[in-house]
Amino acid sequence: MRVERRDWDDAAAVALRDAQRVEIAERYGTPDSEPGVAPSAADITVFVVAENSSGEPVGCGGLRLLGNDEAEIKRMYVRPDHRGTGVSVAVLNTLEEHGRRLGLRRLTLETGDRQPDAIRFYEREGYVRIPNFGPYAGEPASICYAKELGE
Repeated sequence: MRVERRDWDDAAAVALRDAQRVEIAERYGTPDSEPGVAPSAADITVFVVAENSSGEPVGCGGLRLLGNDEAEIKRMYVRPDHRGTGVSVAVLNTLEEHGRRLGLRRLTLETGDRQPDAIRFYEREGYVRIPNFGPYAGEPASICYAKELGE
């Protein structure tokens, strides 16, 4: 497997994000369940795509800067047929490494109450529950996490 930085508008990145939006819409019963401003090329500092050994795009994720030393993980996604194979860990580790290189102190994220798989994954990877922040404050379906990056 290979995880590499890609442009936001890269065809593989767009296809993976589209697949994520379809899955989220099915889980929540609405075409747009995201509070706040959707991420875009203008505000995503780093976006990565994971490819399997055949070069097929299977996962993605990005970082949106929130301040001088903090970023939010956005559009973290792994195709269902590749879950449990290490793709999510590889994407997350790559995003954390990019965060360290950018001098970030902490990564935050939001997931939803209908995504128990994501909740288990982030907790297993050392993310701790925090009060809902920014556009997620007051959103009952939102669950927020953070991880201090350290050295």
